[in-house]
Amino acid sequence: MSKRIGLLSDTHSYLDPAVFDYFGDCDEVWHAGDVGDASVLDELEAFKPLRGVYGNIDDTSVRSRLPLNNSFVIENLPVLITHIGGYPGRYTARVRKLIEEEKPKLYICGHSHILKVMMDKQRGVLHMNPGACGRHGFHRMRTLLRFAVTDDRVEDLEVIELGLRGKID
Repeated sequence: MSKRIGLLSDTHSYLDPAVFDYFGDCDEVWHAGDVGDASVLDELEAFKPLRGVYGNIDDTSVRSRLPLNNSFVIENLPVLITHIGGYPGRYTARVRKLIEEEKPKLYICGHSHILKVMMDKQRGVLHMNPGACGRHGFHRMRTLLRFAVTDDRVEDLEVIELGLRGKID
């Protein structure tokens, strides 16, 4: 069995309508924090099953609906999502401890607005940051990730570009 995942982060209250087209064939949508307005969660939850975390800009309406850290297993793959955490070689102390304790095989964060996918060979963890798909921030290109989880591994990873941050299509 396989699950298709749509991964986004840093919407900052703006959910591009193209997200629904790109994630139409996904089984779940995951949000790595900085949701902004809680209406973004409403739209995503009405569309697909949603997993996520709150970010540093999120108010109590979002924080009451999402955790700081989200750990779960999907298709035998242990996953850890948090908003601020760094990347291999530069984890925050909090996330380094979480990774050591929970031993995820997929670690996802947002916050930096920089799309990054890299393997932490020392810990055997695949790190993903989907970049930012909202209009606020310093990123140039608005981005998403789409992938499949099959038999405890990530497959068919795709980077999706939604367009320039300053340009609304």
